[in-house]
Amino acid sequence: MADQSVRNEYPRPQFVRNAWMSLNGEWDFDYDDYGTGEREAWYENHDFASKIIVPFCHQSRLSGIGDTGFHDTVWYRKVFSVPDAYRKDRLLLHFGAVDYEAKVWVNGKLAAMHEGGHTPFHADITDLLVEGENTVVVKATDYSRDVTLPRGKQYWKEKSASIFYTRTTGIWQSVWLEPVPETYIRRIRLTPDIDENDIALDVFLSGYRPGAIVSVKATVTFNGEFVTEDMFSLRHESASRHIHLEDFNDHGLGRWWTPEKPNLYDLELTLSVDGVVADNVKSYFGMRKISIEDGKLLLNNRSYFMRMVLDQGYFPEGILTAPSDEDLRRDVELTKEMGFNGARKHQKIEDPRYLYWADRLGLLVWGEMANAYQFSEPYVARMTQEWIQAVERDYNHPCIVAWVPLNESWGVPNILVDKQQQQHALSLYHMTKSLDPSRPVISNDGWEMVSTDLVTIHDYEWRREVLTERYATKAAALSAQPGNRWILVPGFPYAGQPILATEFGGISFKKNEWDGWGYSGAVNEEDFVERLSNVVDPMLQSPVIQGFCYTQFSDVEQEINGLLTYDRKPKLPLETIRAIVEGTRK
Repeated sequence: MADQSVRNEYPRPQFVRNAWMSLNGEWDFDYDDYGTGEREAWYENHDFASKIIVPFCHQSRLSGIGDTGFHDTVWYRKVFSVPDAYRKDRLLLHFGAVDYEAKVWVNGKLAAMHEGGHTPFHADITDLLVEGENTVVVKATDYSRDVTLPRGKQYWKEKSASIFYTRTTGIWQSVWLEPVPETYIRRIRLTPDIDENDIALDVFLSGYRPGAIVSVKATVTFNGEFVTEDMFSLRHESASRHIHLEDFNDHGLGRWWTPEKPNLYDLELTLSVDGVVADNVKSYFGMRKISIEDGKLLLNNRSYFMRMVLDQGYFPEGILTAPSDEDLRRDVELTKEMGFNGARKHQKIEDPRYLYWADRLGLLVWGEMANAYQFSEPYVARMTQEWIQAVERDYNHPCIVAWVPLNESWGVPNILVDKQQQQHALSLYHMTKSLDPSRPVISNDGWEMVSTDLVTIHDYEWRREVLTERYATKAAALSAQPGNRWILVPGFPYAGQPILATEFGGISFKKNEWDGWGYSGAVNEEDFVERLSNVVDPMLQSPVIQGFCYTQFSDVEQEINGLLTYDRKPKLPLETIRAIVEGTRK
C-alpha cells in the first residue's frame, strides 16, 4: 500500500469519484543509463537497485535520492493488491504526469504509452490483473539535452544557471487507481454563460453500448442548497446540454465568480444504464466571463485590472512537485495576501490541485505551456499534441482566464523573420481558439507577437521616470521595444487589443545566505520598498496598461528576485507589499 502521508489528497479535484486508491509512496527504482532495460525485459524481472518516493522525481530531495546528474532513462516498480470491492468493475491506472515519455507494464504486459511531460494519461488494466498481488512497472525516458523538447525551465546542462533550473525526470505527479463501471463518464466540459444564466455541459462516455438506454442526471447546488436538476438521454458517446440557472443576478448580490467573491456551484452527475445507476461523478463550476469589448479587458462584463505575479511553481525540496497540498494552498494564499488577484504560472502546466485552490480561494490564473527552446518539425508535433491535452485538462477551471502557448519566442527564436515559425505561432493561436473560444489567447507573450487577443509586454526597466513616460500613451508603449525586441511581428499591426505588462520588476534582494541574481538589485528593505514602488506605481497610474504581472512570486534556485525567499518567507511585511501592489501606500 502507498505511504498515506505522501501527497494523499485526491489528485483530480474537479472530477471526483468516491472510490480510489493512491499508489504514491515507496517504489522500487533504478537507472538505465545504457538503455538495456527493455531489451532485458526489466518489466518482467529485475533486481532494482534502490527505492524512490513517488511522486517526487529522483533529482529532488523528497524522492529520497536527490541525484541531479544525467539519467535519461529510469525505471519504477510497485507491487499492489486490488481491494475486493474494486474487482467487480473496470480498473483504471492514472498518472498525473511523467516527464517525458512513459511506457507502463502491468504484470509484464504493456498497458500504456504516453508522450508529454506535463499532461495526464491512464490505462484500463482490468484484463491484465491477476489474483493476489499485482505489479506495475514504468519506464520513463527523458531527453535532457534536447532543446527542441517542451521542457519549460528545465536546464539542458548539469548545473542550474541564469533563468534555467534543475531538471525533472520521470514520475512527478500522483499515481492512483480508480474503479469504474463498464460504461462510465470519461470527462466533462463546463462552459459558463453569465449573459444567459446558463452552464453548458458536455458529457463524454467510455464503454457506450449501442442500443443501451443511457441517461444522465445533473444536480446543481450552491452552498449545499438545491438550485436545479436536469435529466437527459444519450444516444451516442457524448451529449451536450444547456442548464439554466435562475438563482442569481448582478448588483453585488449574485453568485458570479471573481477573485473577490469566488462563488462556486457544485455539480453531481449520475449516469444510469438500462435503468440502473452505473456511475457518479462530483464536480464544480464558476459562473465567470472573461472578454474584450472596445479594447477593454473585462471580467463579468466589467473593466477589471489584473494585478498578477509570475509564479514558476518550483519548490526547494520537490522541484516541480509541491511537498504537500497545503503548500499549494499556501502559495495561493500568499499571492492574495500580497495584494495580487492573479498569477501567471510560468513555463509550467501546474498541478491541478493548485488550480483547485485558485478556484476555491479566488485567484485568476494564466495557463502557460512549458516551451521548448529551439524549433524543428518534430518539436511542432510534440508541442501541438501536449498543448491540446493541457487545454483539455484545465478547461473547466474558472480561475483560468487566458492561454499562453508561447513565451518570449521560445521554440520559435526566428519568428520575427521566419515565416514557418510565424505559421507555427499562428497555428497555436487559432487551434487554442478552436478548442476554447471563451478565453483570450496570447500568441507569444512578451514580444514578437503575431495574431493575439492581448498585447503583452516584458519590460525590466527599473527607473520610474522611464516607465512613466513609456506607458503614458499606446504609441509610446508599442514603439519602446524593451529588450530591443519588436512588440509585434511586421505584418501583424496593432488592432486595438488591451495592453498589459506581463513581466517587469525582477528586483533582487538577498534576504539570507542564498546567492543569486536579479534584473536590478536592492541593498536593504528600505531600498527594496522604493524600487518596488518605482516599477509598480507607473503601471497602476498608466492610462494605457490594463494589467501587469510582477516578476516574481518567490526566489527560484539561483534567481533571488522574488518577493518571497525560495522557502516562501516574505522579504518585506506582506502588508507593505500589498499596499504597493494595490496602490494604497502612503
